[in-house]
Amino acid sequence: MVALNSSMVPLGTEAPAFALPDPEGVTWTLDRVAGPRGTLVAFLCNHCPFVRHIAVPFGAAAARWRQQGLGVAGINPNDPHAYPDELPARMAERAAAWRWTFPYLADPEQVVARAYGAVCTPDFFLYDAGRRLVYRGRFDAARPGNGVPVTGDELDAAVASVVAGEPVEVGQLPSVGCSVKWA
Repeated sequence: MVALNSSMVPLGTEAPAFALPDPEGVTWTLDRVAGPRGTLVAFLCNHCPFVRHIAVPFGAAAARWRQQGLGVAGINPNDPHAYPDELPARMAERAAAWRWTFPYLADPEQVVARAYGAVCTPDFFLYDAGRRLVYRGRFDAARPGNGVPVTGDELDAAVASVVAGEPVEVGQLPSVGCSVKWA
């Protein structure tokens, strides 16, 4: 397992538009997933131990955030041909097992991952109501094997600010995860 840091895209960057399918073939766009208070785009996958480590707590947090008016979308950027665990049927299985209630979308051409500047999974991009990037970085300090409890405190603090319409004051450290499996 090789860990990679996220690229820390410049704050203020506008959210790139997308149109991607979920495992059932329903197309989701940025307009469709965007929330009235802001939007979180999370690059996730099925097999990465970093994603697996936070998957259930992240799903619970995302459900709470969605109730607060934040749109949430998960995007799987990995090449499903080279990594069959990333095929849509397996995405649906993992999303159900992890109790994810947000759209979990496939980006098999990897166009959206490149547009967002995603380089690892998990990689989080939080946008305000005007779709300007206000937070990019990690969920929290927990990593597989480091003994730090998974709390989601860093991303949760950023989301709380966005939902309240306030500037994000929390420190922003890169997310750490598996590299995107580029085709």
